[in-house]
Amino acid sequence: MCLAALLTAACAGNSPDSDGTPTTADASRPEGTTMIDTTTPHGPATSNDATTSRSADSGRAAEHPYAGMWVTTDGYIRQELLPDGRYDEARGDRQSAYTGRYWITGERIEYRDDTGFSADGEFDGDILHHAGYVFYREGSPAHRRAMEAGE
Repeated sequence: MCLAALLTAACAGNSPDSDGTPTTADASRPEGTTMIDTTTPHGPATSNDATTSRSADSGRAAEHPYAGMWVTTDGYIRQELLPDGRYDEARGDRQSAYTGRYWITGERIEYRDDTGFSADGEFDGDILHHAGYVFYREGSPAHRRAMEAGE
């Protein structure tokens, strides 16, 4: 019975959040953006969500090309973009210093941390410009070049 109620809520565009309160599919989504994955608390993604794709073989959402670890050259800030539309940012020795949700539209990323603070950024291949910082996809050629140049 509980599973049926959850499935009904999800099909209606609502799903319970962590405290069991139903949330609407677009309640905290910035206007004009799309969620990364179909399993987010915002309800199922639609075929119009350009950043979400499905694998015909597995039935699971395919990982977004920008998901993964992004780091500053010195490694002090490490931001992991999780495939479920959440991020986890570490600063120095402080793990999970900032956590929240992100949305990607084209090359633009928008963040809303769990305290409600929002920010944005822009991807340029394996480089992410965000909040005055330059992040690199960890281990990418761009990251290696930046480390060699001491940027």
